Amino acid sequence: MASSTEELTETNVESLGALFKEGLDNYNSILNSDQPTNSPDIQMQVKRTMKTLEKATKLVSLAGIFSKNEGIEEVATNDLQYFLLPALLGSLSLKLTTGERKDIVDVAEIYFKDFLTRCNEYGLSNYQQNDKKQDGNEKKEKTEFEKLEAAVNTRANKIQRFKEQKALKSQLETLKKNLDNEHVDEEIKRNYFLTMIKLFIHESLDELSSIEMEKPILEHMANMNKEEKQPPKRQPPPPLKPIIITRDEVQKAVFGAGYPSLPTMTVQEFYDKRVADGIFPDPNKKPSVNPAQMSLQEAALAGIDQTVQDEQESAEQDKKEEQDDDEYIARMRAKDEFKDDHRRGWGNRMNRS
Repeated sequence: MASSTEELTETNVESLGALFKEGLDNYNSILNSDQPTNSPDIQMQVKRTMKTLEKATKLVSLAGIFSKNEGIEEVATNDLQYFLLPALLGSLSLKLTTGERKDIVDVAEIYFKDFLTRCNEYGLSNYQQNDKKQDGNEKKEKTEFEKLEAAVNTRANKIQRFKEQKALKSQLETLKKNLDNEHVDEEIKRNYFLTMIKLFIHESLDELSSIEMEKPILEHMANMNKEEKQPPKRQPPPPLKPIIITRDEVQKAVFGAGYPSLPTMTVQEFYDKRVADGIFPDPNKKPSVNPAQMSLQEAALAGIDQTVQDEQESAEQDKKEEQDDDEYIARMRAKDEFKDDHRRGWGNRMNRS
């Protein structure tokens, strides 16, 4: 596989590492905070951290770090940490308290499934997606013995997973202390990232299990409030959309395998749009205001020569003086009297004598 820096500049590679470190540090800070999740400060941190991790996800996509045709041993040690991006985004999504809860849960589910699917591709997990739509036959009614057996197996799996999580957390703490060493061994650093990935696999499975139980409740509540729902008084916020890693050159739809490309326009298209919106003056229309009251920029856009305009005004003043225009002479005398009574610099002297 090509190295992760092949399609990125050196600046972007440094930015990717810095973005992920910032996002991970903020994620840990949110988890260890004593403030309630719905506090404005925590919500602001959650949204800011999600934007940071989304930027890192886009850079990982540009780098083409992950491929279905390779094993985990072929992934560079520093690139292992980027496996965690969708899991971190899924966990942060569930902490949001603004917006429709159903949309939040759906987005988090996409993130967790994307994370587990990639872990499956690299042989790190054996997650099997339970897609009801793929089952052609109706589910058969289970006998009491089968229900009891399934309950026992589920409980046993939960106990085993809990023990594994506890062991992984303990191992992760030990490895993290060794990372503080300046000359840390490459194998220790690799084991640290792999252990963190395995821990997030367990946490993602737990979150998906909780989401599976929550979704029917949300659907039931939505059906109950459907008829009683009043039109919103203000514009609702835009729906939360997931950004997941993709290697496609042409980015796919948001709920597919990527994210939409940013819109672009030429300078001329930008200027024409500003004119159409009324922000910039239209150079093809004659000004409706007095040219003497226009700024230099407005006069230039309207095709008016300011020098010629000044000469015309000066000629008009000379003509009025020659014709002894009463109104003009009275205005000029009033101006002279004002200047006599208000010398230049006689304004606010800041209490100075």
